[in-house]
Amino acid sequence: MQGRKPDPFILKKRDVPILQQLLRDGQTSQRIARRARILLNRTSDQRVNQVMLKVDRSASTVWRVCERYHLHGLDAALYDAPRSGRPLVYSPQVRKRIENLACTEPATVGWHLSHWSTRSLEQAAIQQEIVARIHYTTISDILGAAHLRPDRFRYWKTAVWDAEAIARTIKILWYYERIQALWQDGTVVIALDEKPNIQVLERAMAKQLMRPGYIERQAFDYIRHGTVNLLVGLTLYNGRMWVECLDKNDGAHFRPAVCRLLHPYGWARRIALIMDNGPSHTSGDTLAFFEDLSPRVRVLFTPPNASWLNQAELLLRAFTERYIDRGSWAIRAAMIAHLLASRGEYNQYFAHPFNWGWTRHDFRYWLNNTPGLIHCKT
Repeated sequence: MQGRKPDPFILKKRDVPILQQLLRDGQTSQRIARRARILLNRTSDQRVNQVMLKVDRSASTVWRVCERYHLHGLDAALYDAPRSGRPLVYSPQVRKRIENLACTEPATVGWHLSHWSTRSLEQAAIQQEIVARIHYTTISDILGAAHLRPDRFRYWKTAVWDAEAIARTIKILWYYERIQALWQDGTVVIALDEKPNIQVLERAMAKQLMRPGYIERQAFDYIRHGTVNLLVGLTLYNGRMWVECLDKNDGAHFRPAVCRLLHPYGWARRIALIMDNGPSHTSGDTLAFFEDLSPRVRVLFTPPNASWLNQAELLLRAFTERYIDRGSWAIRAAMIAHLLASRGEYNQYFAHPFNWGWTRHDFRYWLNNTPGLIHCKT
């Protein structure tokens, strides 16, 4: 039986290269590729059984693809029309109750978990009679649509912006806005900060240096050789740093180090020291020490939990990245010698004043227009 001869069929010339490209593309699905072959074979005068053999499909499939192309164009012939899909099983009210459950502490509904997972929410939703049954993947879809991620968290810590904290911030920003003028007037502004308990690590094997196609590799195992307490000072006028390694991170070692830091600035009329509220900075003996240096030396403490106002933190971040990360030291003394020697190189090649653009005006605007800040009115 010869079969029915195909009706006259015209394939638009602009569609031929598109169909050929689909067949050459290894990512094209088999369903789309078969439909493309049907359309390309219809360009020649072939009987239906010949087309069927080439595409390995029934005659009805051949007629259906060609009819779609004739009536609606190439996309309709190749791709399935959008479908309505399965109707929602759970009402918006149920979905909202599941979202609210995910936003509560597990303890409020009698669970001892520290946080929810999709599987535990599945059980809790059934236990709370929100639904009779539900799969945890559906829970995941509901939470995803609401942009809820019970599997993730981040630490949160912020300053309490009472009158004292605001006054401290304004004083520090006042100095930041006038660094150049203060220097010319004989006032030196220095930021101090520590990086305590830096582990002295020796890698178990020598590192493998980078080469084309391979990044540098270090042994995961290491040997500990104690810790080092690093104290740095940043002269804000020129960005130059001062470094000292303390045997202990306490006031007894901090105070003599400050004297050594201030010694080169005997010519200065005034010195302003910016630091955080670490115990070695705020102990009674240290405060009395600073009182003896007053009024020539003025100490500006950042607000509690707002040490990011201290530019020395920026210095420590830059110095750590260049001179501490990925290092290996066989003994503690070797690391100390390395840190002290690195000061000169950093000052020669990398030191520069940090571009601090946050002004007192910006601070007041941020304070008054940022939701979620903790205020404490006095």
